[in-house]
Amino acid sequence: MATSPCSSSGVSSSSSAGLGAEAALEIRTRSVEQTLVPLVSQITTLINHKDKPKRSDRTLQAIQRVGQAVNLAVGRFITVGEAIANENRELKEEMSIACIEAKRAGETIAQLTDVANLDHPESDGRITIFTDKTGVVKAARLLLSSVTKVLVLADRIVIKQIVASRNKVLATMEQLEKVSSFQEFVQIFSQFGNEMVEFAHLTGDRQNDLKDEKKKARMAAARAVLEKCTMMLLTASKTCLRHPDCESARLNKEGVFHRMRLSLEQVIEIVTDSRPSGENEMAPTSIYTSIKEFKNKVEGLRENLYFLSKENLSAMLELILEHTEDFTDSAYTSHEHRERILEQSKQAKMELEQLVSVWMQAQSQKTKEITEDLEVAILKTCQCMNELKRELHHAATSLAADLLRYHADHMVLKALKITGVEGNLEAVAEYTCKLSEQKEQLVETCRLLRHVSGTEPLEITCIHAEDTFQVTGPQIISAAETLTLHPSSKIAKENLDVFCEAWESQLSDMSMLLREINDVFEGRRGEKRAYLSLPRPGKHNANLKALKPVKLDTEEQAKLGKLGLELHLLTCDVDSETEKWEDQENEIVRHGQSISSMAHSMYLFTRGEGLLKTTQDLFHQAEVFATEGIKLASVLTAFSNQLEDFDKPLLLLEIDKLIPVCQQLQITAKTTVQGKSATFTKVDTCIRKTKGVMTILSQVLPLSCKLLKKCGTGNGWLRSPHPWRENRLQTNTNEDSMEGKTDAFGIKSLEHHVANLTFLESK
Repeated sequence: MATSPCSSSGVSSSSSAGLGAEAALEIRTRSVEQTLVPLVSQITTLINHKDKPKRSDRTLQAIQRVGQAVNLAVGRFITVGEAIANENRELKEEMSIACIEAKRAGETIAQLTDVANLDHPESDGRITIFTDKTGVVKAARLLLSSVTKVLVLADRIVIKQIVASRNKVLATMEQLEKVSSFQEFVQIFSQFGNEMVEFAHLTGDRQNDLKDEKKKARMAAARAVLEKCTMMLLTASKTCLRHPDCESARLNKEGVFHRMRLSLEQVIEIVTDSRPSGENEMAPTSIYTSIKEFKNKVEGLRENLYFLSKENLSAMLELILEHTEDFTDSAYTSHEHRERILEQSKQAKMELEQLVSVWMQAQSQKTKEITEDLEVAILKTCQCMNELKRELHHAATSLAADLLRYHADHMVLKALKITGVEGNLEAVAEYTCKLSEQKEQLVETCRLLRHVSGTEPLEITCIHAEDTFQVTGPQIISAAETLTLHPSSKIAKENLDVFCEAWESQLSDMSMLLREINDVFEGRRGEKRAYLSLPRPGKHNANLKALKPVKLDTEEQAKLGKLGLELHLLTCDVDSETEKWEDQENEIVRHGQSISSMAHSMYLFTRGEGLLKTTQDLFHQAEVFATEGIKLASVLTAFSNQLEDFDKPLLLLEIDKLIPVCQQLQITAKTTVQGKSATFTKVDTCIRKTKGVMTILSQVLPLSCKLLKKCGTGNGWLRSPHPWRENRLQTNTNEDSMEGKTDAFGIKSLEHHVANLTFLESK
């Protein structure tokens, strides 16, 4: 790797006492970001009380308690930080400096808030929170900066573990490639399997923690390849050991090892935020993205007639029309779609010419306000681009739907298996040609789907699908050739079956991808990715190996049909509410979207669709769902501290409903059951509890949006990118808002998150 794991965290080695350090701190994970929220809440309370004209004894006591709580939490926090430093020499110096800064800032805040026993804090002569306004802000900045630095440094340990796990997997893979006996292979593969499970757990947790949706999608794609290739590696290696002189078996095995190495490298690139040999990640721009940018520029003329040139706008349209040639030049695009795309392209050129004419006329007249002719030209140009986008979407999705229907019976794969067992070289050659044609059709379709996918994560999924078909097709052919040359070989037959299953699985994934693209186009779902990581080993999962993951049968799916539909309707309601928020980065909205996305995955499970394949997948998803609900409750409680007394009760009532339901769902998901009937009952209960959480969420979102506007903090409250900045601290609070709530945010939560980062315990 060109970049070491340590250098990827974005933390400057120099210490800083103020916000200047923030430029060197980049928060890439939600766990680090969420850990800062409780501390921000406490310090916000302190800062907002410094200008209160009237201070009761109760207020002074509350301020002192918060100051002491912050200092105590910081003390425990740096104890963990120092322990991390002692265990990791390469981080010791940076971590020690950050811990010293945090300790000094915590003690300063405790001193400045030691006001409970003073009759007149301003006239006593002592420096306090009331007399040194800049002192408390400076201490708060130093504390947040140093705590953030400790968290990001601790996050390096997570990165280091993932890199070390990858290195173990690679080393064992090298041994597997060189083995020459079955006995040795079985022994090493057992070790390899355990190492892959560990790597899957670590990367699954990291995938869920990433803030960048694009990186999260790339991580999901790489992990999917590793999961499927593990079984391929087993059968391809066994086949090669059984038939060591067979060239097609050797090529088959080498292909699997090569693909696994590429995927392992991709995971590390994402985790360490690096590219090998200075490469840049430059994917071709999709038509949807180009059209969106073009329309933004056109609509920008309403505000400023001079912010871009007509040449710039014309060049943007030319690039879009150049991309449409991927559709019009494709042999698989129907004649009707090709003609309509060409017609819309021609119309787009005409509309832009008219727009430029009116635009130049408005510039020459030096008009300050937009003319009616220009407004009409802008509307017509944007409408034309929307029509072009619709035609491209229909062309790509109808082609994909037709292909999936045509290949649903997997006739070519079945024929390859039959003719391979017969040792019929001529027939196998004929069907491998048909499979190659099918592969080219699917690869081309994935390229067209990428253009109309609508979101970056779905674009990445399309690229992953294209790569999978491109690689798996030749691997099936080499496996079929091996079987044809050794028709009585059970291992060669098993190997071909595994590769055919991978192809069928990718077709199934493509079908789901097509539905997601249509959902985005029709506005039914936003830019969401369902998360599913493997359950972590530990005391709660000690009996996991003994449990056989099962799927719901048709009868059980029918029983859950009504319940699943009700859950689906609730997710639609919640999605509708989240879209009403002006600020989509608000923490309440982000948690709401995440919860809704997971609920949608659980709804798909009731239909036998989606990423959750077995009941064990569902139970783990339910546990993650419940945890996200409890996180939302914490954010809502912090928000309630910013409200006036008469606005709080309604929100607190919903929070009091939300927490118990989430806790009950956690308990249900973790409870071990045996037998078909008990398992179905557990599934039913999980779906009902999930529905209960979604019902509460559908009430909480509109209420929070209303209260947010009423209290005047604006939708920027608790935005995720930089929650510790000074402008995030200037919110209004009631003078008794922190009363009795110090434990809820300041101590336990902060400590708990740091422990998670240190020991990789899943919440």
